[in-house]
Amino acid sequence: MMSKKEHLNLEGLLNVINLKSSINRGSTPILIKHFPNLNPVKRPIIKIQENLDPNWIAGFVEAEGCFFIATIKSELYKTGYQVQLNFNIVQHSRDISLIKSFVKYFNCGTVHETSDHVTFVVKKMSDIEYNIIPFFEKYPLQGFKLLDYVNFCKVAKLMKEKSHLTAEGLEEIIKIKAR
Repeated sequence: MMSKKEHLNLEGLLNVINLKSSINRGSTPILIKHFPNLNPVKRPIIKIQENLDPNWIAGFVEAEGCFFIATIKSELYKTGYQVQLNFNIVQHSRDISLIKSFVKYFNCGTVHETSDHVTFVVKKMSDIEYNIIPFFEKYPLQGFKLLDYVNFCKVAKLMKEKSHLTAEGLEEIIKIKAR
């Protein structure tokens, strides 16, 4: 539209703004103030394939996934901290069917919904050990997120060895997390 200079007249500008209102987070308060009669373009519902390509999943996680190491202050533990691993993928709420497909694909995890986004979450240590880590060993990440994954695996190994329950192990995990 812009290459045809359609945005330079009022009708073309309104078409551009209506398109903008349909993507990402939609209309901003300032757009709504100046264009109160917005008519966002309807987006089609995308049918998710039954069999997701594992290489596509690895690439998607490279962009949208998170390997998180949590150290949570807790008096229930001798070290004073609980260590928890989380694997997450967050998307806009309109992509709920995609997020739900990860639960089916990985055969684990849960979906958490808010008004504007959905999250695939895996916290259970056995699911991380037997579903998530083996997947990324077989379909390795190719970018910078690989470093997060490697640290995530180091902490998973320490937790399997119960090292996270000792002061020395917790100190090592905190160092790994700081990387």
